[in-house]
Amino acid sequence: MNRNLFLSLSLCVLVLFTGCSPHVESPTGQTTPDSKIAKPVDKEPKRQTGEHEERNAVITVLAEAAPLPSPSPSIPGTLAPLPQGKSLLEVPAKADRKEQVTNLSSVVSQESLDALRAPSEPTDREQYTHQEDNPVKRVAEQPVSTFSIDVDTGAYANVRRFLSQGRLPLQDAVRVEELINYFDYDYPAPDNRQPPFRVNTELAPTPWNPKTQLLAVGIKGYALPKTQLPPINLVFLIDVSGSMNAPDKIGLLKPALKLLVQQLRPEDKVAIAVYAGAAGRVLEPTPGNQQAKIEAALERLSAGGSTNGGAGIQLAYTLAREGFVEGGINRVMLATDGDFNVGTVNFEALKNLVETQRKSGIALTTLGFGTGNYNDQLMEQLADVGNGNYAYIDTLQEANKVLVEQMNATLLTIAKDVKIQIEFNPAQVEEYRLIGYENRTLRREAFSNDAVDAGDIGAGHTVTALYEIALRGHGGALIEPLRYGQPPATDKTPHGEEIAFLRLRYKQPDSDVSQLLEWPIHRDQAISHWQEASERFRFAAAVAGFGQKLRGGHYTGHFSYDDILALARHARGADPYGYRGEFLTLVGLARSLDPGNGEEHRQAIR
Repeated sequence: MNRNLFLSLSLCVLVLFTGCSPHVESPTGQTTPDSKIAKPVDKEPKRQTGEHEERNAVITVLAEAAPLPSPSPSIPGTLAPLPQGKSLLEVPAKADRKEQVTNLSSVVSQESLDALRAPSEPTDREQYTHQEDNPVKRVAEQPVSTFSIDVDTGAYANVRRFLSQGRLPLQDAVRVEELINYFDYDYPAPDNRQPPFRVNTELAPTPWNPKTQLLAVGIKGYALPKTQLPPINLVFLIDVSGSMNAPDKIGLLKPALKLLVQQLRPEDKVAIAVYAGAAGRVLEPTPGNQQAKIEAALERLSAGGSTNGGAGIQLAYTLAREGFVEGGINRVMLATDGDFNVGTVNFEALKNLVETQRKSGIALTTLGFGTGNYNDQLMEQLADVGNGNYAYIDTLQEANKVLVEQMNATLLTIAKDVKIQIEFNPAQVEEYRLIGYENRTLRREAFSNDAVDAGDIGAGHTVTALYEIALRGHGGALIEPLRYGQPPATDKTPHGEEIAFLRLRYKQPDSDVSQLLEWPIHRDQAISHWQEASERFRFAAAVAGFGQKLRGGHYTGHFSYDDILALARHARGADPYGYRGEFLTLVGLARSLDPGNGEEHRQAIR
């Protein structure tokens, strides 16, 4: 507790119990110190003892009603406000002592305590963007699908957190593409750095619907050893507000960032900025080989206060510009629960702030922590507009995956504004549906517009997109054709042997002009039996089936958890870090937690 404030409160309480102010008016009308006024001798020691107990009771009530938070080195604690129009000193000056105690207790207990009383159960204020599943589209009416690539993985770790806590995730917390892209797939690497990635396609029967086909588009970026990374200029922007005071927040954040610090070289540098009610510098740009100094600055951080995230973001970009490395990696790493509550708090205003700052050539990576008040919506969208990536850190193992094992992919961008466009051939395909990427879809004209932002690919990143398509004549179509629509295409249509045509646009990291790549996808690429598909394709399909089931399974029919497990087990392949084995565990957890799984299991047995 702040010493001065404690002394002030103690004095006020003492004044109330003596029934007068420190200076009182004498019978002559002169102001006289209270100590000089003669007082009657009280001959009732029992009454004095009772009053002493009453005083202690009130002091105890005050201490419990308005405890002061632990002081922070940079963010002072604050008292909870009293009810409007009330004051702790609002007691009649000439009331007797017992009445004063009663009045004071009434003010505190009836209103202040009600406002300060802890809830009987934790408040859940987590925020997620609501997205409907991508709909089925008829090729004759809408032949072109356009979307931005996504390399975020935050949704997978967040789903794991839900399941590990013994509950199914909220449907809006499940972004299927982030579940799929959590895993690395052994796509062929590019032969050189131009283009900076290689595209791979596969086509096989859909495991949850034999009447449709599953089309996979896989992208693999070129890898780069850590020793060949350009100089790194990092700014850790750390939320030290009161909401971060938890073991899974500030308690996990410190060792997580230390893992990254231990990977830095002498030519790299780190600065640290923090924000709560206000923003401040904790560490000026420091060479990466001064690890003890950087880690000591992290260790001194403590949480307390409100959350002015907008001011923190502005300060972090200022620090990044001061240490800007031409031709190097310049990045702000925002570590928070996303619960901004003072300053700039409007969602779109925060996005606009980051979008403006990214023009300086500094990317933004967001690292999410914690539960209860977690703002997934803000964390994901800030990373998107900041030309960075988003990860949710639920364990130190996840921090090691993102910041150590995948350090190059997290920090070094090899291609930016990557957009995919697929035009389906109506002579071969009746319908299609993009699985996931609901908040990444783009208008058709945005594909060729270089002013439209899109996702970035890091060194060694893999990106996978899946389409479920209904081939003409296979009976897998779900939508009735329009009576007055276009006449059906025939095999004599130009390029009739092609199922689709894939276009991809990207920019070099230092360019504002996109480059175009194109590939036809032929029907003879299709595999007749699912078992003949590659392990990576089958495992990606299992993850896609799991994600869709967690979102309600609107298009997966009777595809059960047992079916997902069987598919994933047979496609597990090499699993050096155990991530695919952990996926099997999560599917088993979801099967046990899903209240509708009992009937599903009984039907499967029959």
